[in-house]
Formats: sequence, structure tokens, C-alpha cells
Amino acid sequence: MAAGHIEARKLKWVNFGIVLLYSLMAFVLLDIGTVIWGDLNTELGISYESLDNSFAANCAGLAVGCIFLIPYALKYGRRPIYLLSCCSMLASAIWQANMETTTDLILSNVFSGVGGAVSEAIVQMTISDLFFVHQRATMNGLYILMVTTGTFLAPVVAGISAVNQGWRWIWWWTAILLGANLVMFVFAYEESKYTPVLTSIAANQSENIGYPAPKVKSQKTGAKLTEESTDGEESPDAEPWPLPRKSSRQRFALVTRTPGDPVSVRQMIVRFVVVLFKFPAASYTALVYASLLAWFSVILTTLSTYFTLPPYNFDSMQIGLLNLPPFIGSAIGLVFSGPMNDWLILHLAKRNDGVFEPEMRLWIALPGILLTPLGIVLYGLSMANGQPWIIPCVGTAIFGVSFSLVGTTALTYLTDCYRELIGDALVGVTFMRNAMATVIVFALTPWIDSIGLRNMFISVGCLSFGVCLTTVPMMVYGKKMRALTKDTYFRMVGM
Repeated sequence: MAAGHIEARKLKWVNFGIVLLYSLMAFVLLDIGTVIWGDLNTELGISYESLDNSFAANCAGLAVGCIFLIPYALKYGRRPIYLLSCCSMLASAIWQANMETTTDLILSNVFSGVGGAVSEAIVQMTISDLFFVHQRATMNGLYILMVTTGTFLAPVVAGISAVNQGWRWIWWWTAILLGANLVMFVFAYEESKYTPVLTSIAANQSENIGYPAPKVKSQKTGAKLTEESTDGEESPDAEPWPLPRKSSRQRFALVTRTPGDPVSVRQMIVRFVVVLFKFPAASYTALVYASLLAWFSVILTTLSTYFTLPPYNFDSMQIGLLNLPPFIGSAIGLVFSGPMNDWLILHLAKRNDGVFEPEMRLWIALPGILLTPLGIVLYGLSMANGQPWIIPCVGTAIFGVSFSLVGTTALTYLTDCYRELIGDALVGVTFMRNAMATVIVFALTPWIDSIGLRNMFISVGCLSFGVCLTTVPMMVYGKKMRALTKDTYFRMVGM
């Protein structure tokens, strides 16, 4: 292997390692607050209804922030948005460490939501920038591992810290780590946005739907995919390897424009809506991913509220430890949705005469159709009936498995379908995901008051089953739907 290739691979992993830490800290900031709800209620007199509203305000910030920030990441590069987001989250962590009132709680949660809003979409864009198609499920698996660590494991550590050091220290530790991550972005993160050098007229487009591939059979809507061919995604007009390395000034620039890019930020925002509703794969991913976060929000808010009451009477440390089962479940699910999924598509592509189709990814998500409602209902009914804590924990562990199986697979499927529009697609997905969570959390208390805790979880279980079941028609008709939208896709990416 050439020395330049080895060095490029090392730099790629340095970049991605910094991004993984950023992903971890974004979800640490967003999710550790629930373990200290009991402390905030006792010490600051903040009601549980206000605490629920603060969680919803956080989700609202996540939904809105992505719409306004991601266009700039697409137009001016990833690096400035990573820096801005990291600074915003650092300021939010310091604010929450010093909060005294309900107003502080609500506003700091909105601010942290806006700051962390880009964490999902921009990381997927970075994965698409850095890695090849046969590596993306594994990289998405690493990303989801950071998400689940921040979501489920960080509250465990936060609960221990709150009991031993006081609840304010969970925010100070977060601020310290975010500060370290910010330093890494300033001095070590290189811009990953690709700025093409136009040297020839592009060839006519093939019938491939999703992304360019080395070999395409004209009669199929798929990409030629083998162990050898997936070392890159070249076309006949691709620039020769090795390319001259950019200067340090270019690699660490605060602004990286695409030459000849005529699209305005306002046009990009309109494109987000078009992509979300025009392309079925984007609509499917948005629906599935949004529902997963909504159900997770239901579990998280009820866990933080009802386990502090009789018959459980858990303190902050015990509330934090309840996040271990879903973390373990998520880690198990990641083995199948990450490396196993990458292995599976190579196997299925070989059986399909060497042609890869993105719908091959969805086989891994099928168990999630049953596991998602099973985990939700087992957790909800056992908690509502006051059964031993281990039974709700089994339910959250099952939900953790399905969260990774369905969530990681849906994200990778979307990336494979519309690689050149992944930033636009993920803004819509992220907006739907957090908007749905916001609505669900705001409506949760009236929902429970209306039909009771037990019936609410039965309703959520039925809804989750219906949403996950949409995976089946995507497997059957996804290729045909991509073929119907190929002209729109090529027109939007300027091919």
C-alpha cells in the first residue's frame, strides 16, 4: 500500500475520531439532564410538568436549528458549523451548571437543542465524505454507538456524579469535555467537504439510482458492487489518483465554497422540503427515525418521573443505572446493523450478479418490526403495574436492540439511495424526528391523564408496530420508487 494512501487513511480516522467524540458529547449534553429531575424538583422547586416541557423545548431546538445551520454546512463546509455547534453546546453546559430558575432550565435547553441540532445530519454528511459504500454501515454503527453511549450510558455516570459531587457537576464535566473537543476541532479537524476540479464534460448518466459506481448494468437499477470495486466510487471521468494534497490553509479554512455553486441558502431550505416528500426513501427514514426518537422520549420521561415515586423511590444514581439495559441492547443491535449489514450486502450483491441495491440493507431491520413494540409494551405495562424493576429493564433492553437495528439500517439505506443529497435529506429527517418528539412529549401528560399510563403504552406499542411495518413495502417497491424519481434526483444534484 502506498505511503500516501496510508497517511490519508490515518488522517481520515483522526477526522472521524474527533467527529465521534463530538457526537458523543452532543447526546451527553442532551440526555443527562433527566437523571437529576428529582434534585431539580426538590432543590429548585421546578415542577415535573416544567421538566417535561424543558425536554420538549430541547427537542424543538433540535428540530429548528438543523434547518437553519445545515444549509451553511452544505454551502460553506463542515468545519465552521462543527466549530459553531461545539461553542454553542459549551456555552449551554456552563449555563445549565449555573441555572437557578425554571426560565434558566427552559432557555438553556432550547440553546443546547439549537447547538446540537446539526449533530445528526452533519455527521452523516461527514461519513459520506470520508467512506466508501461498503464501509458506511460500520461507520454508521460507530456513530450510533456514540449516540447510544451518550443517550444511555452517560446518564449512568451522571447519576453517580450527581450523588457524589452534586448535580451541578454533571454539567461542569460536560463543559470540560466539550472544551477539549472544541480544541481538537480548531487544531486537528480538516475540512472534509469535496470541492471538485472540473477538467472535462461529464458523461451521460447511467440508470444507476443512488450514487455513481464503477460498473453499472443498464438494465438494472443498482450498482455493481464487489470486494474489489468498492475500494472507491470512481466514474470513467474521475480525477486520477493520487491527487495533489491541499495546503494547510485550505485544509483548515473556516470557509470552503464549491466553485460555481449557484444555490442560495433559501433555495436549500426549500430543497429540504422537496427531498423529504418527493423521495420515498427519505420519507421512510424520516418516519421510522422520528418514531424511534418519539418512543424513546416517552420511555425516558416516564422513567425519570415514575421511578422516583412509590413503589420504586429511586434516587439519581438508580435512575441513571436504569439506562444500562437499553445501552446493552443497543450495543447488541449495532453488531448486526453495522459490520453484519456490510457483510450481508456483499453476500447479497454477489448472489445478484454483482449488483448492489440499497434495499438489500433492509433485511437487517425486519426483526425490529416485532422487537420495537414488544420492548415498549413490556416496559410500560410492567412499570404501570408496579412490577419488579428488572422487568421494565428487560423491556428497555429489547427496545435498545430495535433502536439500533432499525435506526442504523434506515440511515445507511438513505445514504446509499441518495448520496449526493444526503445533507438535504437528513435535514428533513432530523426536523421530522425532533418535531415528532416535541409534539409527543408536550402531549404526554394530557395523554396519560386521559386514558391512563397502561393504555398509553398499549397505544404507543400499536403505533410503533405500524410504523416499523413500512419496512416491508420499502423492500418490495423501493427500487421501483427510486427509478420513478431518478430524473428529479439527477436534476437536483446537477448531473
